[in-house]
Amino acid sequence: MNVDRLRFIDLYIGLPLCYLGSLLRRLTAIFRSHQPPPPVKRILFMGLSEMGGILLATPAMKKARDHFQGELYFLTLLHNRSSLELIPMIAPERIFTIRQGHPVHFLVDIVRFIFWCRKNQIDTVVDLELFVRFSALLSWLSGACRRVGFHGFFTEGLYIGDFLTHMVAYNPHLHIAGNYLALSLALTRPTPEHPYVKVQIDPAELTIGQHLPSQKEIASVEETVRARHPDFDPSHQVIVLINPEASGLLPQRRWPRDYFETLIQQLLKEGEEILILLTGGPEEISAHESLCQKINHPRCINFAGALKLGQMPTLYHQSAFMVTNDSGPNHFAAVSRMPTIALYGPETPKLYGSLGRTTSLYAGLACSPCVSAANHRKTPCNDPVCLKLLTPKMVLSHAKELLQEARSLGGQRP
Repeated sequence: MNVDRLRFIDLYIGLPLCYLGSLLRRLTAIFRSHQPPPPVKRILFMGLSEMGGILLATPAMKKARDHFQGELYFLTLLHNRSSLELIPMIAPERIFTIRQGHPVHFLVDIVRFIFWCRKNQIDTVVDLELFVRFSALLSWLSGACRRVGFHGFFTEGLYIGDFLTHMVAYNPHLHIAGNYLALSLALTRPTPEHPYVKVQIDPAELTIGQHLPSQKEIASVEETVRARHPDFDPSHQVIVLINPEASGLLPQRRWPRDYFETLIQQLLKEGEEILILLTGGPEEISAHESLCQKINHPRCINFAGALKLGQMPTLYHQSAFMVTNDSGPNHFAAVSRMPTIALYGPETPKLYGSLGRTTSLYAGLACSPCVSAANHRKTPCNDPVCLKLLTPKMVLSHAKELLQEARSLGGQRP
């Protein structure tokens, strides 16, 4: 199912289901014995939308784990599962995935999810989604006695039913990682609040643990690079990563392809030691190959699909920097010390910036950002001028500074 179809289902099927489900919840509550809830022990986080967003929830998961000394579980869509490899807090057997390719698989997995929650005795659900009716329904169907999520209160058009036990006010002026952290903090409050959560967010908590690769991991990645570029010599070459793609959820986030072509050609002129790797998943091999053919240079390599996501932190550790669209890799890089140059358009880095070392370029037009929780991150824009204003020359000026730094460090992060 494509993104627009999922939005359609969430609106025209999800809305009445949330209304009917809320009525059913209230009716059943009348006949349910009101016993004190069990202690928080098994916490299910639900993040369905994007791989990068899952990484931004790391501080929230760490807070819940450390405060309650509990077991963490995670629900996501099947194609997002690989991003959880970068979060060692969650064991693989505690991850449940939902397939979305076929309606039958989709419905079967929902039924499986209900039984999976009962089997694992999930007592707490933290819904990371911004006013998505499907995830609100799943939080109720989980059977958990505590359900934490964002509530619209008096905001029109964001109805998600009446399933939450801890209603957190979404703050559109706070970084999304801070909003996620507020969800976990709501669970720690000694007395009920309306709305949750009346505490300050400590910026020092909005961090992601870094991955330091072993020599074996480094050697494996170097061998993979050498398989694509036999002349690769890590002792004197400087790896620069380019991520030209963005997720299908918001294609308006893509920097123009000809801009990437110009930038890569200019970077290759900065030194014979520079090796450009175009990163991405297997589905991007064809598009990257087309870009490589246009550039037609032996030091511009199509590296899409060469590594598993779990191996990418090792590549980041060995690279000078990365230029990327506003997409998952910008957030994945936060598990390393590698700096990134991120190109923002429909969304703002003030709310969705990486928690790593990132230089965020953002034009800040009168119409920007044009996506938000209120419009379910769907924009009518068909001409992303906000990205066209970020010229290759602007990006190159920042890239030169990072190249100079990398040369002084021998091409790798310390």
